[in-house]
Amino acid sequence: MSNGTGPGAATEQDDKIQTLAARVMGEITGLFAARNIQPDSVQQQMLTSHVRAMALRSLTGEALPEVEADLFEDISPQSMALAQQVVDLFGNLPEEEAWLLSVHFEVAKENS
Repeated sequence: MSNGTGPGAATEQDDKIQTLAARVMGEITGLFAARNIQPDSVQQQMLTSHVRAMALRSLTGEALPEVEADLFEDISPQSMALAQQVVDLFGNLPEEEAWLLSVHFEVAKENS
């Protein structure tokens, strides 16, 4: 019988994180395809890592460190809206997650 604190609990949590991250990455792939955005392999790896961290925060409630909005003022409205659309898939993450995620989209757009 598991009490949620043993080694099995960590594996179960990892599985939930991976499942959520994979679902969101699938959505991102569709959004990118619809907009002809093609991240290179390094950008894809960084995006995947970021989405996995978002999934972790979504499931654990872990907060982001404080983020200043004005750092993202050069991000296009399109990238910001796309990032917010992805953050909304989680249903429980703050707006700051979209700010951070938008950087990935902005950089990947440069490849197209």
